[in-house]
Amino acid sequence: MSQHTSPLQVIFDTDPGIDDAMALYLLARHPALRLRAITTVFGNASLAVTTRNARALCGLYGLDAAQVLVAAGAAGPLLPEAEREHSTHVHGDDGLGGRAEVAVAATTELHPLDPRPAHQLICDMVNAEPGQITLIAVGPMTNLALALRHDPSIAAKVKQVIVMGGAFGIEGRGGNVTPVAEANMINDPEAADIVFTANWPVVIVGLDVTQAVVMSQDHLAALQGRGGAVGDFLWQATRHYQDFYHSVDGIIGIYAHDASAIAYAIEPEAFTLRAGPVRVALEGIARGQTIQSLRAPGRHAEAWAQAPSQQVCVAVQSQRVLDLFDQAFDAAAND
Repeated sequence: MSQHTSPLQVIFDTDPGIDDAMALYLLARHPALRLRAITTVFGNASLAVTTRNARALCGLYGLDAAQVLVAAGAAGPLLPEAEREHSTHVHGDDGLGGRAEVAVAATTELHPLDPRPAHQLICDMVNAEPGQITLIAVGPMTNLALALRHDPSIAAKVKQVIVMGGAFGIEGRGGNVTPVAEANMINDPEAADIVFTANWPVVIVGLDVTQAVVMSQDHLAALQGRGGAVGDFLWQATRHYQDFYHSVDGIIGIYAHDASAIAYAIEPEAFTLRAGPVRVALEGIARGQTIQSLRAPGRHAEAWAQAPSQQVCVAVQSQRVLDLFDQAFDAAAND
């Protein structure tokens, strides 16, 4: 296990989402991380639904309102005309596989909502603690792009940015919305390109590695009865999600997309990285494609010349990621 001298201070930017719910539990339970705030964004469902889900999950997971802030963010992409349908066919109309009411019922009232928009909360926290905050973003990148627009100086003050999204074609793994575009990227390509070309350190945990981490049906079934009501909730919520992935990819289980980004924050040595500038295609049939340059920009490559080198995950020790999720439930049992 990676040895952090002190827990990473994390703002979790998310669009809950079934795999977001699983990632949030790992983030909230692991001692290597300290969750400071949750910022919500459109994506897997509307902003109203993802924000309600985040607030309800805080109650289900027993998060303290005084220690974990929740702020609502962008309801759509930077370009209004680029808005797409929400991914309710994957996550259900309520974003949580038809089980959102279980999370809502777990608390007498929803976790309080900070009055600031998400991008303002991000800027305020980063400026208050320069060099300390890690941003983990597992939805469309709109809130992060808005934060950079609002205060470009935060790029020099963020400790690290970990993004779940994109696909770089490793072992033939392409997009999951179009042949080349992953969902978070195509939901706001302009925002993603802003985030990847900002002068801050980004690690991209894309489909190249998340599709290599499969939580099998047996693994998910074994969660039942663990973590109080949480294990049962996640088993029930993942039924819809598993059915979707069986229909499109034939797997008997689910991909650990968002949880893999949390796993990177905890145990980066479980991943293999590749360095190089990253851009996002903004036009045509490749819109939303993430592209990494592996050579110095030539005289015709102005688009790459000013883009900083970022890190892309190209391989993962999948069992280590699955083991981390088990450890989160073991920690809950020992509390």
